[in-house]
Amino acid sequence: MLALLRWLFLGGFVVVFGVVGCLFCIVRPFHRNNTYRFAHIFGWAIRVLGMRIEVSRHPDIEKGGPYVFICNHQNSWEIFTIAAMLPKNTVTVGKKSLRWIPFFGWLYWLAGNILIDRKNAGKAHGTIGQTADVIKRRDISVWMFPEGTRSYGRGLLPFKNGAFHTAFRAQVDVVPVCVSELHGKIKMNRWNNGVLKVAFLEPVRIANYQRENLRELSAHCHQKMDDKIKQLNASIEQEQAKKEKT
Repeated sequence: MLALLRWLFLGGFVVVFGVVGCLFCIVRPFHRNNTYRFAHIFGWAIRVLGMRIEVSRHPDIEKGGPYVFICNHQNSWEIFTIAAMLPKNTVTVGKKSLRWIPFFGWLYWLAGNILIDRKNAGKAHGTIGQTADVIKRRDISVWMFPEGTRSYGRGLLPFKNGAFHTAFRAQVDVVPVCVSELHGKIKMNRWNNGVLKVAFLEPVRIANYQRENLRELSAHCHQKMDDKIKQLNASIEQEQAKKEKT
């Protein structure tokens, strides 16, 4: 029964706020804060799923920007989890096919997010320049998933280079964002689905790397994120073990 109520609520929620959001964005299409505003509305729905999100941010993030935020990519529940933590003046990079999803996809596009054709290598490569241009022209950050695909519980997958090429083209720093294990954590019939921990790490200074050292930058970020994700997962397991003992 709980699962049915949740599915009904989420379906209605996406439709209602998708329509409201589209109407709002038609008035001011592609505004720099459209994505932030409606992402946090969608992020509110995570409470209905019985999950809490704990977010920590390195203090240096507030001192700079814009950035290329890079985050581990896990599953489709990120529509709500990532939405809840998205910073101001930030847009995301998603598949071009999202535009054709009724309500949500239309809002995603009108909100000013960047759509790319991942099946066309030539167009995807050109999108690096487009994304870097958006960062500089609109003075906004972008949120990217360097793995390029959802991991579905397989841990942090190898990184593709697009996010790092974008950072070099735009000459902005990279902020690794680490999210604890989400795969298999949400059960629709379970009232309490626990906590999701998120850590925004210290910005990685792009000025410390040359373009020819892009793989070194990628490997550095991957290692930092992998270590932190494991730390977050261990922290949740320890807290859960303490609760079970009491």
